[in-house]
Amino acid sequence: MAPTIPNEMKAVQVVEYGRPYSINTVPVPSNLGPHDLLIKIACASHCHTDSMVRSGVFGTKLPCTGSHEGAGTVVSVGSAVSSFNVGDRVMCGLPLHPCGTCPDCTSSDESTRQYCPNLDGHVGVHLDGNFAEYVRVDSRSSTPVPDAISLISAAPLACAGRTVWRAVSQADLKNGQWLAIVGSGGGLGHLGIQFAKARGLNVIGIDARDEGLALSEEAGADIVIDARKDKAEVVKEVQQVTGGGGADASITLADADSAAGLACAVTKMHGTMVQIAQPDEVKIPFAEFIFRDVRVKGSVLCSPGESRDMMNFIVEQGINVKTNLFHGLDKIEELIEMVEGGKIQGKAVIIVDEKQIQNEKELGVKY
Repeated sequence: MAPTIPNEMKAVQVVEYGRPYSINTVPVPSNLGPHDLLIKIACASHCHTDSMVRSGVFGTKLPCTGSHEGAGTVVSVGSAVSSFNVGDRVMCGLPLHPCGTCPDCTSSDESTRQYCPNLDGHVGVHLDGNFAEYVRVDSRSSTPVPDAISLISAAPLACAGRTVWRAVSQADLKNGQWLAIVGSGGGLGHLGIQFAKARGLNVIGIDARDEGLALSEEAGADIVIDARKDKAEVVKEVQQVTGGGGADASITLADADSAAGLACAVTKMHGTMVQIAQPDEVKIPFAEFIFRDVRVKGSVLCSPGESRDMMNFIVEQGINVKTNLFHGLDKIEELIEMVEGGKIQGKAVIIVDEKQIQNEKELGVKY
């Protein structure tokens, strides 16, 4: 029996740059394209990029519903959708309507599909997002949620998980090698540590907050280093534990001015630094990478195939998402207060539909 879909819904929206969110009553999306899904949101989470949207970094057309991290249940499908059915649990995709003809869409390297330059935009960044009762997403960038994974965990995985999963892959390390993560105690970092450890890597967690250092240790980092120390001391500690050369690769998740330079400095000669954080400018002193041939590469999200691989890996390896729960869209200001207070560990998640979470008890959810 098809679910009843209302005409209107509550949504948390950016209505003016630099101002608090507004909770508005808006139409439920009804203009599904052939590849689209209409999702009844169970949970949506906050990401650092949401703050960038609110400040106008992406030039988002306003008003726009916030959050690009969401999960829920399919209530309607487009005419060309064959991979999802009504009732399926879904981790929402961000890219909407890839062109299907550009080199990234047609490349034999599946891991670049998310880079299509001809998208209509990204859900929650350029287009209405998941801080709402319903959202329209593209089935081709969305991912089925296995029974073992809660929708509470799936929402943060939609961006934070996908992004750091690909970052660890792009580091291209083998069992027993060393990975340094700068910004290891945040929403992405604690997942990156677990992903890396489950792949057999040794992990150095570097963070500048007490809460971040504690979460890095809790997530399983082999060594945890306080980034507030002098840079030379941080580098020395990394070199000591790695036998003198430095980490085989590093990932930069912190957007502090010095973060990318520090990541390069702790990386061995000819190693790789993967840049994930998005400050206005990525600043690296030339001596930190030119003289030692450190290769710097950027990475964002992951492809549809990589996203499915991540979900299967989580089930096989038992990865846990640290969440801070808020019940109802009207708790958005409490969520923002926690996030901006700097004391948060993990991800801030709003439960939009309590019933979907209660129904999960029958599935044997573990993570």
